[in-house]
Amino acid sequence: MLGFKSFYTTCNVLAGIELMHMIRKGQRIVTKGVPLSSVDQFYALAA
Repeated sequence: MLGFKSFYTTCNVLAGIELMHMIRKGQRIVTKGVPLSSVDQFYALAA
Protein backbone atom coordinates (compact mmCIF):
# COMPACT_ATOMS: atom_id res chain seq x y z
CA MET A 1 0.00 0.00 0.00
CA LEU A 2 1.80 3.07 -1.27
CA GLY A 3 0.01 6.25 -0.40
CA PHE A 4 -0.87 8.71 2.27
CA LYS A 5 -3.10 7.63 5.12
CA SER A 6 -4.59 11.03 5.82
CA PHE A 7 -5.55 14.06 3.79
CA TYR A 8 -3.75 16.32 6.28
CA THR A 9 -0.43 14.57 5.62
CA THR A 10 -0.94 14.80 1.87
CA CYS A 11 -1.59 18.55 2.07
CA ASN A 12 1.55 19.13 4.14
CA VAL A 13 3.77 17.13 1.79
CA LEU A 14 2.43 18.89 -1.29
CA ALA A 15 2.88 22.30 0.35
CA GLY A 16 6.50 21.44 1.15
CA ILE A 17 7.19 20.27 -2.39
CA GLU A 18 5.61 23.43 -3.79
CA LEU A 19 7.70 25.60 -1.45
CA MET A 20 10.92 23.84 -2.50
CA HIS A 21 10.09 24.52 -6.16
CA MET A 22 9.43 28.19 -5.34
CA ILE A 23 12.77 28.49 -3.52
CA ARG A 24 14.60 26.87 -6.44
CA LYS A 25 12.98 29.26 -8.94
CA GLY A 26 13.95 32.25 -6.80
CA GLN A 27 10.43 33.31 -5.90
CA ARG A 28 10.12 35.00 -2.54
CA ILE A 29 7.43 34.62 0.08
CA VAL A 30 6.49 37.98 1.61
CA THR A 31 5.35 38.10 5.23
CA LYS A 32 4.46 41.36 6.96
CA GLY A 33 5.83 43.31 3.98
CA VAL A 34 9.31 41.75 4.28
CA PRO A 35 10.42 39.05 1.81
CA LEU A 36 11.98 35.95 3.37
CA SER A 37 15.40 34.82 2.18
CA SER A 38 15.87 31.36 0.71
CA VAL A 39 17.46 30.18 3.95
CA ASP A 40 14.58 31.52 6.05
CA GLN A 41 12.07 29.82 3.75
CA PHE A 42 13.95 26.53 4.05
CA TYR A 43 14.07 26.71 7.85
CA ALA A 44 10.38 27.62 7.91
CA LEU A 45 9.70 24.11 6.58
CA ALA A 46 10.89 22.63 9.87
CA ALA A 47 8.78 24.98 11.97
